[in-house]
Amino acid sequence: MRRYHVTTFGCQMNAHDSERIKGMLEELGLGEARAQDEADVIVFNTCTIREKPDQRFAAHLAQAKALKGRDPEKVIAVGGCYAEAQRERLFELYPYVDVAFGPGSIPHLGEWIGAGGLGVPRGGFGLDERSFAGGLPMHRERRFQAWVQISMGCNSKCSYCIVPSVRGREQSRRPGEVLAEVEQLARDGVREITLLGQNVNSYGRDLLPEIRTDFGELLRACDAVEGIERIRFTSPHPKDFRRPVIEAMAKCDSVCEHAHLPLQSGSTRILKAMRRTYSRERYLRLAEEMRAAIPDLALTTDLIVGFPGESEEDFEQTVTAVEEVGYDAAFTFVYSPRRGTEAAVMPDQVPEELKHERIERLIEVVQRVAEARNRQRIGRIEEVLVEGPSRTDEAVLRGRTRRNTTVNFSGTAAAGELVSVEIEGATSTTLRGTTVAAVAA
Repeated sequence: MRRYHVTTFGCQMNAHDSERIKGMLEELGLGEARAQDEADVIVFNTCTIREKPDQRFAAHLAQAKALKGRDPEKVIAVGGCYAEAQRERLFELYPYVDVAFGPGSIPHLGEWIGAGGLGVPRGGFGLDERSFAGGLPMHRERRFQAWVQISMGCNSKCSYCIVPSVRGREQSRRPGEVLAEVEQLARDGVREITLLGQNVNSYGRDLLPEIRTDFGELLRACDAVEGIERIRFTSPHPKDFRRPVIEAMAKCDSVCEHAHLPLQSGSTRILKAMRRTYSRERYLRLAEEMRAAIPDLALTTDLIVGFPGESEEDFEQTVTAVEEVGYDAAFTFVYSPRRGTEAAVMPDQVPEELKHERIERLIEVVQRVAEARNRQRIGRIEEVLVEGPSRTDEAVLRGRTRRNTTVNFSGTAAAGELVSVEIEGATSTTLRGTTVAAVAA
C-alpha cells in the first residue's frame, strides 16, 4: 500500500482542512505513514500569518527535498495559506514540489495527485473558485470530537493580517448544510463540535437576501441536535459579538462557557492603526457584558506585541487590559511583518530586541493572572471530557473542562467519556484532580 504523511502548521482551520486532506488520500487507497521518510506522498498544509510557521515549513520542506532526491517517485504537495500567498512563484522557488493548492481548492487535491497509480501532472491551483471541504471524506483524530467549518474567508481589513488575501472574502455555508453535517457527526458518536470560521460572528450576512440567519441562530440549531453535548466556536471578532450570540451562549445547554475574544492590543491608538474597528473601552464593555450574562465564563485572547509605533505607554495599556479582563489564557505573539500588508511598510517599526523584552514581561503577567484564576477552581467539581492519557505520564488521564482548561487527573475512564473531577491543584495552564464520578449521558 502506498502511504501519505501530512504535516500541519497554524490554526484550527488548518487542522480541519488536514483531516479532510487525509480523508481524501485514504479514499484514493493510501494509508497513513508515521513519518515523512515512510511516505510516498508528503503533504504540507501551511500557515503564513506569522514568520515562525514559515521558518518551520522551510525546515520540513528541506527534509522532504532530500527524501525526494533519494527517491524521485515521492510526491510533494504544498497547500494552505503560504502556498496561496506564493502561488505566482511557488514552483519557481521550490522546483521539486509536484502539487500546490490553496485553502479553497482542497476538493481538487485528489484529482491533482491522481487516482490509482498517483500519476501527478506537475502543477496545481488551476481553479480560482473556492469550495467548502465539509462534504469531503474525513479522517478524525478523535472519534468523539470534530471540527465543523461554517464559513471561509474574511471581510475585515486588519492592517497586519494576510488572511483576506490568501483565503478570500467571507463566504458562509448554508445553515442546512452545516446542520446536516452536525447531525451526521452526532450519529457517528461525536459529543463535542467546534464551529470554525475566520469570523464566526458575521456568519450568514453574505447569504442575504436569499437566506436570513445569523450565528446566534446557528448556535441554537446545533444545540438542538441530540447527542451533541458540547459546542465550541472560533474565532469571533469583538466588533461583531452582539447580543443575539451572547443570549444564545447563555441559554443553550451544550454551548460551552468559553469564548476566545482576540484583543490584540490594549491601546486604542494601536487598535486604530491595526484597523480593528473597536476601542479599548468598547472591548472592556463587551467583556463585562459577556461575563454578566454567562455565569462562570472563561475568556481567552490573542495579543500582539511590538506593532509598528507601539510606545511603552501603549504596551502598558495591553498589560493593564490583561489584568482588568482577567484572562484565563492568552496566546502572545511578537509582531512580524507580512509582505503585502499595510503594517509591513508602516514607519516606526519596533526593534526586535524591544519586542522580545516586552513579550517576556507580558507573558509573566498573563501567567500570573491565569494561575490566579485557575487556583479559584481548586475544590470545585468540574465536568471533563476525557481525551486520553497525559502527554507526560500515561498513568494519568487528560481532558478538558467546559471552560476549555486542560485537566490532568487520576482515575479510570475511556477517551470520549464525560467524568466529574474534583480539582486539587492548578498552574497557569492546567488543573489537577481526581475522578469522583462518571457524568450520566
